[in-house]
Amino acid sequence: MNHANSKPLVTLNDLTVGYDEPLVSKINMEIRPGEIISIVGSSGIGKTTLLRTIAGLVKPLEGSINLNIQPRGGLGYIPQKLGLIRHASVAHNVGLGARAGTSFKEDPLTWWKRRNQRVNDAIELMGLSDKADEPTRRLSGGQQKRVATARTLAQQPQLLLADEFLSELDEDNIDVVVRAVINYLEESNAAMILIEHNIERAVEISHRTFSVREGKLTELSDFGSEQE
Repeated sequence: MNHANSKPLVTLNDLTVGYDEPLVSKINMEIRPGEIISIVGSSGIGKTTLLRTIAGLVKPLEGSINLNIQPRGGLGYIPQKLGLIRHASVAHNVGLGARAGTSFKEDPLTWWKRRNQRVNDAIELMGLSDKADEPTRRLSGGQQKRVATARTLAQQPQLLLADEFLSELDEDNIDVVVRAVINYLEESNAAMILIEHNIERAVEISHRTFSVREGKLTELSDFGSEQE
């Protein structure tokens, strides 16, 4: 797909993010359907704050964020602190995502069938079908990451924000999760912004990769020179 010919899903205009003091300043960016954008950089410099600001959880210090997505279920967020209900089952947690992404305007039976199909499909994609009835507290950290990813895929968002969602996964599971998410993005023409600590992986799976340095967001146009 030619991303340049589609209307942006996200437009950041002179955006400055932070709390009492700016962390990342004067961000200007457009993200279009089908794009994968990754953000790399050391810890504590504003990457998560930027993602939380786009998600509407932190108020911008300056500038604006324009989201061209549906108001209900259009934005999916996988935070570092996963927000799972630990005593509830995998299926219940994933069902919360499906609930957020389905309309109540249809008749109850149709809604229930659509919700359950989304839940089952997302759990299967993450390789967790045998864990569907398990409380999430009994799962490993990597399995809980996959539950959070399944929850967001079941929502079927137009914009997916993912904060280190591949951490705690072994290489085989990383391949499974990345393949499932990329397939979803391609099939639904959705976009993703992810924070990734592994710069090689970020460059491999993204269309554009940005680095946060000295309070600025800069695109890595030359990966090779970045490693020198």
